[in-house]
Amino acid sequence: MDVIRAQHRELLGLCDAVAADPGRRALAQVLVATTVRHLSAEAQYLYPAVRRVVPGGARLADREIAEDRGLLARLGRLDRTRPGAPGFAGAATAVAAAVRRHVAADARELLPALARMVPVEDLVRVGNRLETAVEAAPTRAHPRTPSTPPWNKVVDPAIAVLDKIRDVAGRRTTYPRDLDPPGIMSDL
Repeated sequence: MDVIRAQHRELLGLCDAVAADPGRRALAQVLVATTVRHLSAEAQYLYPAVRRVVPGGARLADREIAEDRGLLARLGRLDRTRPGAPGFAGAATAVAAAVRRHVAADARELLPALARMVPVEDLVRVGNRLETAVEAAPTRAHPRTPSTPPWNKVVDPAIAVLDKIRDVAGRRTTYPRDLDPPGIMSDL
């Protein structure tokens, strides 16, 4: 589950960057887009794998999906709030706390359980699917869309097309590599 661990490191780095420079709208937009893509991919492939193979996995997956919905709502608030506006710092802090909780829960429970229950070849396959799903995922928070297969595998890519059109039209930055100045996220 190296793919998920790498995504988690990137998310934590973005949380730190937003905390260090809360006035940069582009950083907040990248944090939102990166987190949304990550959550979408996990909902499509990680949580179904947990349900299938981990004892008590349905309970774990349902808990994480509920937490992720709350995180998506926080991401939406952060995305709608301009840096410097009342509430921005609080929204950024709430997102960072929720991201850290998400990363800790995955590291503490989900990933170790999968590593014990699933052969390495299958974990590599899930990782490959996660990487593909990230690229076809939305870039904006949609907390009311389906969060379980098969519907999320249909709805998320369709919404992603609309999000990406809005991102281009609004010149919204959605990847750490596109931040200015280049290299601001090189530690990730």
